[in-house]
Amino acid sequence: MGDLVTCRVADGVAVVRMDDGKANALSHEMIDAVMGVLDDAAPEGALVLTGRPGRFCGGFDMKVMMSGPAAAAGLVRRGADLLLRLYELPMPLVIACTGHAVAGGALLVLTGDTRFGVRGDFRIGLNEVAIGLPLPILAGAFARDRLHSRHLTAATIQAALYDPDAAVEAGYLDRVLDGEVLEATAVDEARRLGTLSRQAYAETKKLMRAATIEHVRSTLDADMARFMGPGA
Repeated sequence: MGDLVTCRVADGVAVVRMDDGKANALSHEMIDAVMGVLDDAAPEGALVLTGRPGRFCGGFDMKVMMSGPAAAAGLVRRGADLLLRLYELPMPLVIACTGHAVAGGALLVLTGDTRFGVRGDFRIGLNEVAIGLPLPILAGAFARDRLHSRHLTAATIQAALYDPDAAVEAGYLDRVLDGEVLEATAVDEARRLGTLSRQAYAETKKLMRAATIEHVRSTLDADMARFMGPGA
């Protein structure tokens, strides 16, 4: 894992922090590091996923995304494994969004059961269309599940980005907080959710999200072929 991801445990809550010292891009290394920490955190009662100050996650590593369709599809496919794992995580997952969260970073936000964001001049959203990339099926499915319907077209087809307060209105976040209380509030919420019946929580979460997860998993290979383009 190196220094990309750290995990500390307190009172049954695993706090997982992504920090690559830059934009917190979803590289293969970052994805593998988060996956490894999830294995370590599995015995805990709840999990908080957070980032570095000002940068929650800048989306998929653009060096890879621009290096060719096959490389881009491979990274998105691996990222989909992480996003689906987080979305179907049996334990409570609380997001503490520390700043910018675009593209794949916005999808990370949407995996959370409860999602807090930091107050400030930050942008959250799916900007794929604005940079010339088709929105993956997974992104559309997560957006339909979590975003408010009247913002859906702007947030997906029109690639709208939102400041934290507007992100609450759109459905990316549940609440905006000052930076000095963001993580503590997220940990308190995770601890509260962790007192609920673990079995009942997991089974109900599976019930509510199973159709979306099944749809995404059944279309991943075809979607990667679409992503790579004709003749790839």
